[in-house]
Amino acid sequence: MRYKIIGDSCLDLTKEMRKDPCYSMIPLTLMVGERHFVDDETFDQKEFIKVVKEYPECPKSACPSPEMFKEAYCCEEENVFVITLSAALSGSYNSAVLAKSLYEEEYGKKNILVLDSKSASSGQLNIAMYIRELCDQGLEFDEICEKAAACRDRMNTYFVLESLDTLKKNGRLTGLQAFFATKLNIKPVMGADNGTIIKLDQARGIQKALQRMAEIAVKEAGTTKDKRLVIAHCNAPERAQFMKEKLCSMAEFKEVVITDTCGVSTVYASDGGVILAL
Repeated sequence: MRYKIIGDSCLDLTKEMRKDPCYSMIPLTLMVGERHFVDDETFDQKEFIKVVKEYPECPKSACPSPEMFKEAYCCEEENVFVITLSAALSGSYNSAVLAKSLYEEEYGKKNILVLDSKSASSGQLNIAMYIRELCDQGLEFDEICEKAAACRDRMNTYFVLESLDTLKKNGRLTGLQAFFATKLNIKPVMGADNGTIIKLDQARGIQKALQRMAEIAVKEAGTTKDKRLVIAHCNAPERAQFMKEKLCSMAEFKEVVITDTCGVSTVYASDGGVILAL
């Protein structure tokens, strides 16, 4: 099967995967005041984190245009799989769907799946890697679409934040809550419910919060031997390694992948955040 796997730039590919021609990334644009950052290979994570910390308001993002997605669909591969950031968080999904209609109006039918990941970052990567496995097995396009949606629906995504600044800036946490959480060193354990961010638990201190996240993830995962664990971190490789060791001491996985966050994921995770999906 000839195929292309496309993601918006919240698909946090590893450095090795970025060199693989089967993957393609469509960048979002990030705005911090008057500064604009294109979330592509030019993105400077450390510079972006510095600018965000110094700016009083929450960063904003602009999803890729339908034309950008449509151009990506104009590839030689006859099977195209698109995995977007949760539609509850971004307009990427709607943009990719519109692009499919525009492509078909101009060029005719093509096997194009546009899948709302109902997740982000490590969740998108987990789905992308699963789709590649199915393609390499030689399955038919329709069967891959069904299995990819089923994978998405049974997958869980979790994250722990070092800082509550972004949640405070975007209105998800009141100033008073943020004040007390910061003073008491409370770290929330977050998850996703049908693509929407929810709070699952909290703990005092980052290490205890990471451990609590691991406990929740393993409990909710059930049997893990046939599951891939994907861990994404924002400028925190030691924490990602800690999570790998902790989770592998609690359960057995078919594979563990660690990756760094790109720009969009950096907005959500903030400096020091860890996101996992399985």
